[in-house]
Amino acid sequence: MNLNPIQANLNEVITDGMIILFSYKTPVAVRIGHNEYYRTSTKWSQTTSRHINKWLDGVIATEKEQSYFDSLI
Repeated sequence: MNLNPIQANLNEVITDGMIILFSYKTPVAVRIGHNEYYRTSTKWSQTTSRHINKWLDGVIATEKEQSYFDSLI
């Protein structure tokens, strides 16, 4: 497992073929393999939404319940 800081309060954790995006201490998006992207359906703060959108960079991600992301860690 590797931690990749992107900017203040925005980090990636790389593990088992997945990259999990953390905004603050909350997992909010994941890339599985090379082209499967998922994002939380929970509406967090404006900053967290900006973090997710920046990380996805235009990629269309399927929304999943927050419990899915919580179960990844």
